[in-house]
Amino acid sequence: MSGGHSRQGDQRKGVGARSGKTRKQTAREVALDVLIGVEQEGAYSNLELNRRLQQAGLSASDAGLTTELVYGTVARRNTLDYFLNKFVQKGTAKLQPWVRSLLRMSVYQLVYLDRVPDHAVVSEAVTIAKRRGHQGISGMVNGVLRSMLREPDKLRIPNDLSAEERISLEHSHPQWLVKRWIKQYGAETAEAICRANNEPPAVSVRVNTTMISRDQLLDEMVAKGIDAVPSSVSPYGIVVRSGGNMALTSWYTDGLLSIQDESSMLVAEAVAPEPGMTVLDCCAAPGGKTSHMAELMKDRGRIVANDLHAHKHQLIREQANRLGLDAVETVTGDALDLKERYAPASFDRILLDAPCSGFGVIRRKPDLRWSKTAEDVRDITQLQHELLDNVAGLLKPGGILVYSTCTIEPDENEGQLARFLSEHPEYELAKDHSFPDMSHEKDNMRKGSVQLLPQDFHSDGFYIARLRRVK
Repeated sequence: MSGGHSRQGDQRKGVGARSGKTRKQTAREVALDVLIGVEQEGAYSNLELNRRLQQAGLSASDAGLTTELVYGTVARRNTLDYFLNKFVQKGTAKLQPWVRSLLRMSVYQLVYLDRVPDHAVVSEAVTIAKRRGHQGISGMVNGVLRSMLREPDKLRIPNDLSAEERISLEHSHPQWLVKRWIKQYGAETAEAICRANNEPPAVSVRVNTTMISRDQLLDEMVAKGIDAVPSSVSPYGIVVRSGGNMALTSWYTDGLLSIQDESSMLVAEAVAPEPGMTVLDCCAAPGGKTSHMAELMKDRGRIVANDLHAHKHQLIREQANRLGLDAVETVTGDALDLKERYAPASFDRILLDAPCSGFGVIRRKPDLRWSKTAEDVRDITQLQHELLDNVAGLLKPGGILVYSTCTIEPDENEGQLARFLSEHPEYELAKDHSFPDMSHEKDNMRKGSVQLLPQDFHSDGFYIARLRRVK
């Protein structure tokens, strides 16, 4: 990976050109801008990164470095601060935010990246500090980073910590969350979750079987030199191990595939809609599961795809149009009001892919771990309960309601299911559907529901429960 440092000679000449008109930003400068946006403006790292990369026009290898630096620095934040606080006299909290981000990003490279030479990391950090600040700041940055290189023993996590402190620092997750997962899953599984959250996410695509079979598409990919294998999680999935951005392929443009995580593919399969059915997708945007259901129905029948936000409609519509699906009908509104809009017992299938804490997708959204609190989990749990309660009456007797979340939080998942079944005797767990075999699910014999953890298949953490209305 070219680290951006090869062009330093030319860059120094353009120091005065702050407008950036004459001098192209380096990979590290773009990464720093993203990190500042995330920390100071509360921007989402993935959106801010995409926006900055579109503006910067970096080479593919530099864009790769920028991406690595952003996600790595955001993910490892508390470990980086732990190391920095041993070297920054007044502590990192007292630094200007951009200086703190610059130091974190530099330490991330020194500790976690071995392809970038240490001297290049230090010299680029000093160059950026000179360009954005004054002599004093660049001197401080230089001093801190050189001290770290002289005293590598200080860049280790001590052995005498409690399990939650050690896991929190080693895998860089907030301690309250680690403590919670240890209580819920045990220390070994909690550590496996945290470790998996720091691995790069796999790229997987869902085949639009109304247009092409999975085997056919796989053959085409392999013929083009793409390293792709069938998903072991979903019969509709292909895992792309290398071969570039799938959204830029003609397969994507022509509607033969959608980019979707493997765990997420299991949701529409659990709904198991059949051609000619009437289906309600309560919280449908951006439309991945909606369009998967339409594909399973061979585009025959009707799917009401509801979402709270009008601007997200466009996303659902675009997906359906790209995939050549006519069965999808988009509506805007609060899912809590659906029972006012539709007659009781008017749907054969209902999907409630509920708003949740998102702890199953930290691998894709590393900033989530720092932005959520225990209170957020409590608040969302109450909303999920109300949503389930509100849509329950819309299902026909004999129909299936699928409740899903992209979290691994028992209160939002098993707890929600138990509460719903205790309050709705007209429902039961529908056990006639097999989910992938989960080693950690001791009671998966009951079927009907599954909790996937991020380490299980190297896919997102997901919860899926199938409920049948019996009367």
